Amino acid sequence: MNILETINDLGKKAKAASVKIRVLKSEEKNIAYEYLEKNIKDKTDVILNANKLDIDNAIKNNLSKPLINRLKVSDDSISGIIKSISEIKNQPDPIGKILENWEQPNGLKFSKISVPLGVLGVIYESRPNVTIDASCLALKSNNALILRGGSDSFHTSSELVKIIIESFENANLPQNIIQMIPTTDREAVDHLLEMNNYVNVIIPRGGKSLIKKINEKSKIPVIKHLEGLCHVYVDKDANIEIAKKIIFNSKLRRPEICGAAETLLIDSEIKDMAHELIQPLYEAGCKIRGDNYIESLNNNFDLATEEDWSTEYLDKIISIKVVDGVKGAIDHINNFSSNHTESIITENEQTFSKFYNNIDSAIILKNASTQFADGGEFGFGAEIGISTDKLHVRGPVGAKHLTTFKYIVHGSGQSRS
Repeated sequence: MNILETINDLGKKAKAASVKIRVLKSEEKNIAYEYLEKNIKDKTDVILNANKLDIDNAIKNNLSKPLINRLKVSDDSISGIIKSISEIKNQPDPIGKILENWEQPNGLKFSKISVPLGVLGVIYESRPNVTIDASCLALKSNNALILRGGSDSFHTSSELVKIIIESFENANLPQNIIQMIPTTDREAVDHLLEMNNYVNVIIPRGGKSLIKKINEKSKIPVIKHLEGLCHVYVDKDANIEIAKKIIFNSKLRRPEICGAAETLLIDSEIKDMAHELIQPLYEAGCKIRGDNYIESLNNNFDLATEEDWSTEYLDKIISIKVVDGVKGAIDHINNFSSNHTESIITENEQTFSKFYNNIDSAIILKNASTQFADGGEFGFGAEIGISTDKLHVRGPVGAKHLTTFKYIVHGSGQSRS
């Protein structure tokens, strides 16, 4: 069987599985999650060994340090994966919910009910935890799933899929709910994107080039997760101690994630506080690239180029600019943002309202770190991505967002004149 036949076969099986999984009850799904938690824990060594192969290959292929960090699995991250499974398990079931009820004057009674999307195609690069998150969220929302992991994480993702399939078999779930494309051949992705007779939604997780390619080639609706070009703006009415804490966390807690701040904007009225705000980053090894004023503060600071304002570093690098108040911050963000996440640090409610109302990003935070841009932190258990689109979902995509709806209409003999 050639690669195209293999992908077609996955599609047929996924569509058949989506019909069967549509009627799964919460209790049946919870049993599967419990098996998965146990099997992940029991096979920690197997997962770590597979991940070591991926890490060794990444080093041989001169992958960047941020990408290797995304790829790496440890005992702690496996504990995090198990915790995430448990949190998804304990989320309310999103299927079969009555979203609206109403009655027309002719006596017809209408209900809007949540239902699964059908078959999800998730294409991702170097983060093997996406394998678990996507599978668990697909199960929670009664969707079948076709996974296509990147070549960098192929060994880890393949091992995780084996454990998922085994766990779902232990729970007597229908076969082929979760499948993985068994090759890193790029032709497989191209063919998957054309299978609109089998796949209902494509969800890409990766860099700008991957998203661009998928958006251009897909014949299937795409929930896009573009780069996280996130900003923190420190207003003249900010609490400076709060600002220092948030800036440091936003950039350096995990600089390689999409919720990490890449640009810091400082109100010109408090530019004399800039050195105090920046120094903790510098002392922690963060490279500073700033405008003329910021560069003048330290001989080790670099002058930012125009390219810096639109760069997602995913590393210990930050670009910093002094702006003319909240309007200057709004203008800069609207010019360079990827519409992912922005944070304003201020004690002034009117300033916050102006910031919020004039910026069109998916997530706006007040006095909080951009690293809260995460489905788990939103209470969704986990996320399959953070959508920077407006249709069909925006922001962190959890199980309840992997649904659509249908209408039920109850009559008592009505006919239309």
